[in-house]
Amino acid sequence: MAGRIVVITGAFGVLGQAVAKAAAAQGARLALVDFAKAPPEALPTGEDVLVLGGVDLTDNAAASTAMDAVAERFDGIDALLNIAGGFTWETLQGGSGESWPAMYRLNVVTAATASRAALPHLKRSAAGRIVNVGSAAALKAGLGMGAYAAAKAGVHSLTQALAEELKGDDITVNAVLPSIIDTPTNRADIPDADPAAWVAPADLAAVMLFLASEPARAVTGALVPVTGRV
Repeated sequence: MAGRIVVITGAFGVLGQAVAKAAAAQGARLALVDFAKAPPEALPTGEDVLVLGGVDLTDNAAASTAMDAVAERFDGIDALLNIAGGFTWETLQGGSGESWPAMYRLNVVTAATASRAALPHLKRSAAGRIVNVGSAAALKAGLGMGAYAAAKAGVHSLTQALAEELKGDDITVNAVLPSIIDTPTNRADIPDADPAAWVAPADLAAVMLFLASEPARAVTGALVPVTGRV
């Protein structure tokens, strides 16, 4: 990843921070984008890091402004890692129904809008890459996971359709499908589980960075399970 210009959305979250740290360790130049305004202290810093907080990736104009700022700072974009998203647990009968459009906007629309805004810059890269975050839950949704799983299934379809669209532009589009990620929130929500069986953020980051690398040129349209021992 040395010298590659990598945009990470949802960069202020647990997974986003893990990917940012791993990419920085490999010598990437980073644009760290998030809806939150204040970045966490643990994010990488320095001349090769651009931090853009307060970016609404459901808004086309805001996404385009952010991607243009990245391209101006680093003279291009090589890879877009769409980590921005959200999760909710809600049964259909017990819920208001508002979670369905909310999950779609947070997961599908952010990925689609960020990708659209980045495409003019990715097409100028010698090895353009888009890596999305889907979910193993979208393959078989559990109780209360309908809205979330449906949204992540949308991310899977977006990945496959965009991979076909961009085959002639030397841009690959893939997605990772994690099971439960080992985060403080998940540990608090599932206190009786064994987090050692879950997916460590650093392990998921490693797979995402491979897919964002130049050697991954032969992989596109793939939905890659990263499920630990769940």
